[in-house]
Amino acid sequence: MTGGFSTPKKDEALKVSGGQAVKTGQIVIRGINVYKAGKNVKGSGTLFATCPGKVYFTKKKTPHGKVRTFINVEPLK
Repeated sequence: MTGGFSTPKKDEALKVSGGQAVKTGQIVIRGINVYKAGKNVKGSGTLFATCPGKVYFTKKKTPHGKVRTFINVEPLK
C-alpha cells in the first residue's frame, strides 16, 4: 500500500503523557476522539492547554453509564 487511505496518519496521537509539564496553548492531543477536554483544556478535535501546568487524567461515568476519560491540566502555583 503506497500512501492510500489505509495508511495511518502520524500526527494524530497523544502528544503529552500524564505528569508532564505543558505551556499555554500547547497541543495535548490531536485527532483522537476517545479523550474529552477537562479542566484548563479546550478544543474538540485538537485539545490544547489553556494555562501552564501538569497534565493528569480522570475518569467519570456519564448519566448513561458510559465511562469517559478526561484530560486536565493542573495550573502552576
